[in-house]
Amino acid sequence: MSGTVTPHVKAVSAAPRSLYRRSLRLALDWAVQRNLWRGQAVYIRSLFDANRNVHDPRRQRRQASMVKSKADNGVAQILFNETEKLLEKWKHPDPYTPPTAPGGSKYERNLPAPDLPPPSREDIRRL
Repeated sequence: MSGTVTPHVKAVSAAPRSLYRRSLRLALDWAVQRNLWRGQAVYIRSLFDANRNVHDPRRQRRQASMVKSKADNGVAQILFNETEKLLEKWKHPDPYTPPTAPGGSKYERNLPAPDLPPPSREDIRRL
């Protein structure tokens, strides 16, 4: 059973993954060109990899005042709080939305068919 992943482990790994994905999306909001964004994405990945070994399976999301049992617990909570503060600080005022996504300029755009009169017989004869 070493290959199976328990639901608890999935839930614990979801929080850093969510922060990572939000960080990448936020970077893409500021640099829409992919070649510029790629350098920022590599830098963000290096920041997350530097803190990869900070584990706290039960108390990562609790308040810092409640987490006093291990130094690692406090570090994980501080890292989450700092990352969320940075995401809020750098939040783009007009985030990029794909045109066909909800809120995009082309979302559910259905132009009505023009209401034209039928062609006259003379127009049909010319064809």
